[in-house]
Amino acid sequence: MRIVWLALAIWGAVHPMSWFIAWFREHGFDLMGMVDAWHTNAATSGLVWDLTIAAVALTVWIVWECATRRAWLGLIAIPATFCIGVSCGLPLYLFLRSGRVARDGM
Repeated sequence: MRIVWLALAIWGAVHPMSWFIAWFREHGFDLMGMVDAWHTNAATSGLVWDLTIAAVALTVWIVWECATRRAWLGLIAIPATFCIGVSCGLPLYLFLRSGRVARDGM
């Protein structure tokens, strides 16, 4: 499963970033413009909030589990989540966690 998590993390980084880069090429590096574009209608606003809540839930889980198990490497999934997306952060954390679980026998 580790390879599956890693492959999903890479896909979850590359695919969304290709869309973000295309948007920046067309509109310039305008983060607020991109945020405005995410809220063009109720459907996209709902999706943005869905992903935001998922990112916050994932962050709480990562922080709690890293603090409980003293496995700090997993914290790198938090900036991946907020700078790229949940599609990268979640499988990245599962990849990192699966290596720790395999080593520690937890």
